[in-house]
Amino acid sequence: MLEARRISLWRSQYELSSDGTRIATWHDRLWRNGGTLELEGRRYEVKSNLFATRYEMTDEAGEVVAVADRIGRKRWTVESNGQLYRFRRASWWRHEEQLLEGDQPIGSVKRVSAWRSDAVADLPGLPLPLQVFVFTIVLTAWDAQAAAASS
Repeated sequence: MLEARRISLWRSQYELSSDGTRIATWHDRLWRNGGTLELEGRRYEVKSNLFATRYEMTDEAGEVVAVADRIGRKRWTVESNGQLYRFRRASWWRHEEQLLEGDQPIGSVKRVSAWRSDAVADLPGLPLPLQVFVFTIVLTAWDAQAAAASS
């Protein structure tokens, strides 16, 4: 299980850990959706389209590692290495996105508390870089929604 702890009050920056061991730090971009992360000694870049409904993760060589589409919708997908992963929002009332197999949830990303920005992700069957990608784009989407609601 992955855990994310917010490390900045002003920006969407998180320290990601697995079983208590830090594995990555997510740094968002200041004026655009996306950001950078280092994981297992490799640097990844995450970029989004203008409306932040599509995200793409590339490695150091500029090769596309994963693409997420329809972020922010009830149902959305992530594609990596020819494999398509399906997700859905669990409810309008809580911060939780579910990984699906068929129509059954087999994993999730969710906030730990309604009053904190910390979150956990349990995404079985996904390679670690893909788990981190899904986790960071969900966190970014939630932070953007919170910022829009407060303005």
